Amino acid sequence: MSMHLYRGFEIYPLIYPHVASQNGNPHNYDGGFDAAVKICLRGTAETLTRSETFRVLEHAPFESAGEARRASLRYAEEIIDGNRGKQPLFADIH
Repeated sequence: MSMHLYRGFEIYPLIYPHVASQNGNPHNYDGGFDAAVKICLRGTAETLTRSETFRVLEHAPFESAGEARRASLRYAEEIIDGNRGKQPLFADIH
């Protein structure tokens, strides 16, 4: 899993096939990909202070894993920047 840093937050794109595999096939990529993103805030290098996962619903399913990854990174940046009133980051902190 790749990690990106943005404004002090760690961003982990989570990409997975839109359609589950069937009949013993290991993967089904023909149906496209869905995306989510895990956003983490660390207290120190060894301690995780908070993390939250958000599903990317707009424009899903994505045609490629790369497109889904880019969308998840953009979505995380929008959440961190406060442009997503629907899903506030770490909502239970007052």
